[in-house]
Amino acid sequence: MKTMAKGTYTLLIELADPATVEFGAAGERDLSSGWYAYTGSAFGTGGFSRVERHRELAAGERDARHWHVDYLLGHPASRVVEVVKSADEDVECEVGREIAEVAESVGGLGASDCDCDSHLKFSDEREALERLVRSAHARVSE
Repeated sequence: MKTMAKGTYTLLIELADPATVEFGAAGERDLSSGWYAYTGSAFGTGGFSRVERHRELAAGERDARHWHVDYLLGHPASRVVEVVKSADEDVECEVGREIAEVAESVGGLGASDCDCDSHLKFSDEREALERLVRSAHARVSE
């Protein structure tokens, strides 16, 4: 049986238009158009296959929403632009905290199993957010 790669990942998501998104039990959020970074953990049995599941949902090939980010990904104005991974590193909270130094937290989302405020961050500048995500993953994986 093949062992699935596991670790921490951050999805860089574009939301082309402002949107009101219902995040299941977490309620509605009015989201600005721009760039979102969602950091998640892929240590379950499927490992990084979770990322492909997120991509399928964003592409409209899947409907089931299991995590907060799935509600954003299911919105027609959103798309996954890039994924940054840290293989074999359980650094979800550390990466999220580093990203929060520059990007705005979308409170109460994606962090229901830890003490963080949110693992979903917003910025209106792609390059700055992308650079921060890459450096956060590199720094915590050293």
